[in-house]
Amino acid sequence: MELTVHGLTKQYKDKCAVNRVNLRLTEGINGLLGANGAGKTTLMRMLCGILKPTAGSIALDGVDVSSEDYRAVLGYLPQDFGYYPDFTGLDFLLYLAALKGLSRSHAKRKAKELLELVSLKDAGKKKIKTYSGGMKQRLGIAQALLNDPSLLIVDEPTAGLDPKERVRFRKLIAGLGQDTIVLLSTHIVSDVEKIAGHMLMMSEGKIIFDEPWDKGRIDLEQLYMKEFGGEAI
Repeated sequence: MELTVHGLTKQYKDKCAVNRVNLRLTEGINGLLGANGAGKTTLMRMLCGILKPTAGSIALDGVDVSSEDYRAVLGYLPQDFGYYPDFTGLDFLLYLAALKGLSRSHAKRKAKELLELVSLKDAGKKKIKTYSGGMKQRLGIAQALLNDPSLLIVDEPTAGLDPKERVRFRKLIAGLGQDTIVLLSTHIVSDVEKIAGHMLMMSEGKIIFDEPWDKGRIDLEQLYMKEFGGEAI
């Protein structure tokens, strides 16, 4: 499985949010680091087919991003995913499973399996409005996995979470990269340095670092501070 991106560009009047990005990603955890405003979310929205590029191409094993076949194997957790607060976690997953075309029997089985995977089995019949921020993010991962995606895109998943929930979320993501291309965007170094096998860094719409990740060879935190200033989290 391979995601290939060639010359990807998104221009907004006088601002180039993503500037001629080239990528080749395979199975495993791929970290995407960058300060807020670096272009990460714009890039990920194009990879999900939500935004149309100004120029360039995106394909998964040769299948174009605009096709139904691409979307059928895509899982996406945006920075702020929409949910219905009066739905229970289980009902929410069943509802989205129906939208994705899963049969009722398959949807029930898959929803229960995913609630257990994300440690929400006991909260599945509680309303989402009672969930903590971390629980909502774990439910977000569950909904992104309903269709057994080959490509999972996760945008700033730990923003606003306490340290304990961030660690729990990292462990959950780490277990998903066996047979899936996972792209995890964040501005928090610790979210990716322990789990990513490949690291990308983005600044002003360009990819400035794109290498297999070897923590012993490069101090990621120092590299991040050098590029973006301030203190890496």
